[in-house]
Amino acid sequence: MNDKDSKKSGEVTRRDFIKYTAGTVACISLGSLTYGCGSSNTSTASQTVTWPISSDVYTTAERQLLPVPVSASAPQINPKDLALYTQYNYSSYTVGKGLACTVWDTIAPGYNKSPNAALLLSFFTITDVHIADKESPSQPLYIEWSQTYGPACNSSAYSPVVLATTHVLDAAVQTINAVHKKSPFDFGIALGDACNNTQYNELRWYIDVIDGKLITPSSGANIGAGTIDYQKPYQAAGLDKTIPWYQVIGNHDQFWMGSFYEDAKTLASHISNTVLNMGIGNAASDAVDASGYYMGVIDGSDPLGAVIMSGPERQYPTPPIVVADPNRHSLSTLTSTGPNWVKEFFTTTSTPVGHGFHLVDPAMKSGSGFACYSFLPKANIPIKIIVLDDTVKGPGLPNYAAGCLDQIRLDWLQKELKAGQDSNQLMVIAAHIPFNVYKSLVTDPTQVALNPQRMDLFLPAPYSTVSDATTSATIQSLLGILQNYPNLIMWISGHRHMNTVTPQIHPTDPTLSFWEVETSSLRDFPQQFRTFRICRNSNNTISIIITNVDPAVAAASPATTSRGNAIATSRITAAAPIDDSTSHAINAELVVQLTPAMQAVIAKAGTPI
Repeated sequence: MNDKDSKKSGEVTRRDFIKYTAGTVACISLGSLTYGCGSSNTSTASQTVTWPISSDVYTTAERQLLPVPVSASAPQINPKDLALYTQYNYSSYTVGKGLACTVWDTIAPGYNKSPNAALLLSFFTITDVHIADKESPSQPLYIEWSQTYGPACNSSAYSPVVLATTHVLDAAVQTINAVHKKSPFDFGIALGDACNNTQYNELRWYIDVIDGKLITPSSGANIGAGTIDYQKPYQAAGLDKTIPWYQVIGNHDQFWMGSFYEDAKTLASHISNTVLNMGIGNAASDAVDASGYYMGVIDGSDPLGAVIMSGPERQYPTPPIVVADPNRHSLSTLTSTGPNWVKEFFTTTSTPVGHGFHLVDPAMKSGSGFACYSFLPKANIPIKIIVLDDTVKGPGLPNYAAGCLDQIRLDWLQKELKAGQDSNQLMVIAAHIPFNVYKSLVTDPTQVALNPQRMDLFLPAPYSTVSDATTSATIQSLLGILQNYPNLIMWISGHRHMNTVTPQIHPTDPTLSFWEVETSSLRDFPQQFRTFRICRNSNNTISIIITNVDPAVAAASPATTSRGNAIATSRITAAAPIDDSTSHAINAELVVQLTPAMQAVIAKAGTPI
């Protein structure tokens, strides 16, 4: 889709999300950590590979992973030039010193930073893992594989990171465990897009990696499973069982490649033995139901993971075929995009069973795919997490990668906010899609005064009940609604595959302001997760200390290769300049001004620091 197309009906394309990912900032230290992963005790797992992480685990406060600049004389390489990624340093990175923490008091004017007095809550976020079945015949690999260097590329269609998505998650989980040993988490939350293409096997791999099960990271014929590192069955480490984790639903969890409501053709393609034949057009709806090009699959016998069985249909006297696999079936149907996906979270060995979806109000379920819930992580701490499904619902809408709230979900959200306000609880909204954020990465609080350009990612009326991209009197401002609740301190999300922080500043009352914080993807560079420490300060303001962490990959592992591929892809697609050498982390201490009533409520709360 071109830039002109992206402006229609308030659309924001996935290419936009990738394009706005350049930037960097600062962070806070947790201290040097070490962690080792032992072998499984089961006889089955003892015959399989394990992928332990590095023994040294650092946050970006202590050291950063920095891309090595590509020489200006290096050739411009294409997505399919996999052998050239390392030759010309497109995938190279080094280690640099850590970033100092930056204090942002943007929404608490006049409040001098005071010492952190007590820790109220500690948690982590992961998001946009995009576990991918690289051998599925139902994916649009050729769209990107056939591209040339530059911003016309669409890495969401293909990137060599798809080879090792489960391995990157496993490395992130082991790193989370290591950080937890040093500074315990109260819980973790995943902010959506667990799957890449709403397939059953993709979601099972995702849950099973976190549960610490034996993973067979291939499908169909399982080509290369005995010889290729990213294809070998392996024992996942599993999240520390003392950490409860919760889940948010995303667009890729429900829609074909996150952008198209499943129809008869796409539903059949998941479990077919024939590689998907589709068009190459501007709009997903036009391209998917057209024909002319076979989209291909990854060659699991190739260490580099080249795309095969792709190209114009005229090159194939007979359609290219693969071994079909029923485990590739879509979790969506012609009439439903949520319930089957949600149901899988009840088949798990980690806690809580259901991973939040057990808390959905039974009166709201009734087969509709309602996936909103709330919880209090710590009984003695007045902080409430409101998990909001803000994805598009139903067929026939203009953009399935956009945000949307119907009246049912908006009413539920307002009810939860009012209940939290009336109960004197601070509140955090966790959603997949951000709603009113800086278009590019703002790296310093002093830049806020320059009023950087924003982007609203929600569909306009009549598709969504709320939006901040229109002045129409027929639609409500979501920001205006949220700023009726002074106890709302933060909105957290993923979706754009970038780290950024946007202050939502109320024009007259600082207690009605809050922070919008995004976490980058574990799929694309910088492949980081984020930690949050909510602290009470000595003057009874709140500080939200956010820190990015790179998975501590080992020297030789599929996750290490994936990191290099992610860096190369960001350069080939012009998501980052070839001379970029920044970590793309943005970490800070975000100060929140509270009402006098809430200051009194939290005055003695938390674990003293």
